[in-house]
Amino acid sequence: MNTTTHATSTRRRAGLTAAVATALALTATACGPDDKGGSSPQAAASPSVTATASAGKGGLDLAKALQNLKNWSADDWAKWAQSHGFKPEAIKGFWDQAKMEAAKGMENQEAGIQSSRTAPENDPQPTVIQAKPQAHPYTPGTAVLGKIFMTVSADEAAVCSGTVISDPAHPGKSNLVWTAAHCLHGGKGADWFKKISFVPSFNRSGAASNGRRVTEQQVVTPYGVWDTDYAVVPPQWTEEGGERGGPVSQYDFGVIRVHNEDGSGRSLEETVGSSVPVWFNAPRNQITGVSAYGYPQAAPFDGRELEHCDSAVPPARLSFDAGRPTMYNIGCTMTGGASGGGWFVTRNGKPALISENSIGPRPAGWMAGPSLGDEAQSVFNYISSKQN
Repeated sequence: MNTTTHATSTRRRAGLTAAVATALALTATACGPDDKGGSSPQAAASPSVTATASAGKGGLDLAKALQNLKNWSADDWAKWAQSHGFKPEAIKGFWDQAKMEAAKGMENQEAGIQSSRTAPENDPQPTVIQAKPQAHPYTPGTAVLGKIFMTVSADEAAVCSGTVISDPAHPGKSNLVWTAAHCLHGGKGADWFKKISFVPSFNRSGAASNGRRVTEQQVVTPYGVWDTDYAVVPPQWTEEGGERGGPVSQYDFGVIRVHNEDGSGRSLEETVGSSVPVWFNAPRNQITGVSAYGYPQAAPFDGRELEHCDSAVPPARLSFDAGRPTMYNIGCTMTGGASGGGWFVTRNGKPALISENSIGPRPAGWMAGPSLGDEAQSVFNYISSKQN
């Protein structure tokens, strides 16, 4: 996707329908994304990594442990979090309208199709699909989509996209948002971004469209501002993440847990009226089409519209490392700011999330997102079960 000077510096460190309005319980299959369908027995869990890990920060030998991430125990995650975990901070009132308008679109990780062709399992580059704006006012179903704001340095702010996802540990009362890892953490040698907040259904009414200025912040934040209590990304991202797309992009996903600044205690899902389940290990042969959503901000977009790319054909395969989950790839012209926006398919007549916007070329023409297998489910289970 197209880049800006701001984004480069910061990296150093069919559509979604009203069916989304139905809150769903999380479901999963035992099939992997490239399986041919049907179910298979769950692999027997290997011994807990804490039984053998003895080196590294926090008492965890991360190099060895990453090979078995899907089987990490709560204790393994706790040890990782001792030195790599997110540290919450006071944010309330920080994201006023002026700061939101000044935030720059966080770019999808840059990737070239030439390098992606090195993996033999990759499919041809998909046909370009033009992004289309969602009609105003946004429906209850699209209220699950929103913008994620963060500071990436003392004087720089950025914005990504995210999706309210279902939380089986708190049915009907989820406070979880799915996004890209590169929207939350700077990667290898860097740290978590600061003051991370989520604004669902940004500019729902369309009052701020076409460059119009609004005088009341509530117009662009119809469901309030939701501050991050905790965040998690794959440990692979904290060890390998960087500016350009590559093998680590196959783990470019993350989750945040939020609360409303209004202090009501009402959950995010209750407030927006919906959430979307994550379909982990979705068999590829069951994915016949996909819709990718986000708030692109880099030209020719302005960050005020929820856009979507609707692919009526199965996503192509894209991989930099055959030993990692193969990414999905569709044609799409969304640019910086759309990073982290959800990819949706229809499952049993209802929408489910299978990926999010991660990498793309410059200029924008296609976009890839990680397939969400056992490692992604381990990351999700950790934050779902974490209470503080």
